[in-house]
Amino acid sequence: MGDRMVITVGEGTCGIAAGAKEVADLLAKRFPDAELRTVGCIGMCHQEPMVWITNPDNETFLYGQVNKKNIPKIVKFHRGEGELPQGTFINSSSQPDTDKGRYLTHQTRIALRNVGQLNPTSIDQARLRGIYQAIEKILQSGMTSEQVIEEVKLSQLRGRGGAGFQTAVKWGFARQTKADVKYLVCNGDEGDPGAFMDRSLLEGDPHSVLEGMLIAAYAIGASKGYAYIRAEYPLAVKYFGQAIHDARHAGLLGKNILGSSFCFDIKIKEGAGAFVCGEETALLASIEGQRGMPRVRPPFPAVSGLFGKPTIINNVETLANLPWILIHGGAAYAAIGTEKSKGTKVFALAGAVARGGLVEVPMGMTIRQMIHDIGGGPVSHRPLKAVQLGGPSGGCIPESMFDIPIEYEAINATGAIMGSGGMVVMDSKSCMVDIARYFLEFTQIESCGKCTFCRIGTLRMREILTNFCAGKGQVEDIDKLYELANQVCHGSLCGLGQSAPNPVLTTIRYFRDEYIAHVVEHRCPGGICAELIEHKIDQVKCTGCSICARYCPVSCISGTIKQPDTWVIDHNTCINCGMCYEVCNPLAVMVA
Repeated sequence: MGDRMVITVGEGTCGIAAGAKEVADLLAKRFPDAELRTVGCIGMCHQEPMVWITNPDNETFLYGQVNKKNIPKIVKFHRGEGELPQGTFINSSSQPDTDKGRYLTHQTRIALRNVGQLNPTSIDQARLRGIYQAIEKILQSGMTSEQVIEEVKLSQLRGRGGAGFQTAVKWGFARQTKADVKYLVCNGDEGDPGAFMDRSLLEGDPHSVLEGMLIAAYAIGASKGYAYIRAEYPLAVKYFGQAIHDARHAGLLGKNILGSSFCFDIKIKEGAGAFVCGEETALLASIEGQRGMPRVRPPFPAVSGLFGKPTIINNVETLANLPWILIHGGAAYAAIGTEKSKGTKVFALAGAVARGGLVEVPMGMTIRQMIHDIGGGPVSHRPLKAVQLGGPSGGCIPESMFDIPIEYEAINATGAIMGSGGMVVMDSKSCMVDIARYFLEFTQIESCGKCTFCRIGTLRMREILTNFCAGKGQVEDIDKLYELANQVCHGSLCGLGQSAPNPVLTTIRYFRDEYIAHVVEHRCPGGICAELIEHKIDQVKCTGCSICARYCPVSCISGTIKQPDTWVIDHNTCINCGMCYEVCNPLAVMVA
């Protein structure tokens, strides 16, 4: 590296949204002789914008929440004129296991091994990081397709898109099917609210995903591929498109790859903006130019998929694991995790947790360990109540079960699903009835409408839940809701309808007392449902600061500055939005 300083700025979508471009410009002006680099998001979303500064002596310092106000302190320190800016310092190469740094040191990164470590638009940096060595090994050593499948079988890699089906077994079906053309599809249609695992991989390490597609295509004998990426991910589309272009020019994509007889090329298909297109048969219909609606199976896509040809659909994270497995061996991957769930899993950790972001952990780590050791525990310091695992189609797991291991069988036994990896943490201020209503509303809107159970059943469940949140209905309606949810599960055609009732089923199973409180007592234990709560001001705690009145959207709070006993809420006008409760510093606003 010589005597030149290197400044690296995280410029994934989240970093750019937080101001990374401005930070990069300011640092470039302060250190005009430094080399400025850009990388994808490393996953510490709670710390964006993030900056790595490597001094000429090769000591690297990582900073978070960098902005124009704290940049002068960082500059002074690296010029030898000031102290280490503790407020923004995360860790360094000599001090990796700091309190903030444990977010990274407590992870095991395989799928995310290169994210935040290279410029995603540079194929040269990708190759320096070892990307494309796996496909080179396969082609130059003369490995057969069967040998590749056997190596993946040895790893026991299961699909990371949600179902957790054995990847090698799925490939075997397509490999055995005779056809003139076979397809390999990358499913990057990440539709779960709050999920961004696929986005970060496609933005931060597109070449590893592309190499994974090459490996999968070789294994099943595919000559054509599609990368189906959400249109709402413009940076992912751009970077993956750049990766395809550069790989073609390097002889890594197209005809006779690396001088072999293997021919494979990829097109990008931008997603149609429908959640249901994450279901593989609906996704294939969308690629074909049809409305994204699921198809009856069998035949399964591995036998008759895209344009009637054998097709394998693999999730982005699944594909990102493949190069590592082929280089290190299936046994090395299988050595990580539990008996039936091998390797690692990437999660989008969000909600009432201090350190939200992207996390990759070995299978078998408990939910509690992830939330507390990596996520830093509850941000509000209120007791935790549950996690919603698996997105809108997942389920709610109560705090009493946080010690179960993160593995497919253990999670499925709770009524939730692993899904693609969304994990929303909820504290005591969450209303589980409202949570069920929120996710059910999402899946009901996203239903394609093809089958009656999903189209009408989800609507009726949504109506019942809306009534519950308003304190309406009877106790027996809870059992009716439970029965209807089970009917929708068993009567729907595709995975959307079959799993849409999961939030309802799990909240009734674990939080039935909250349903009873809404219906019988006309009370919301979480203090969320607007028609069942009332906000009041504790004039003993009140300081008369007026912040509640300034943030009130309907101007229903009045009083005199610095006279606490004058502050009141007009309940005829109040809409119980909770804004006053959220902004009150002395916690004088109460929810009754």
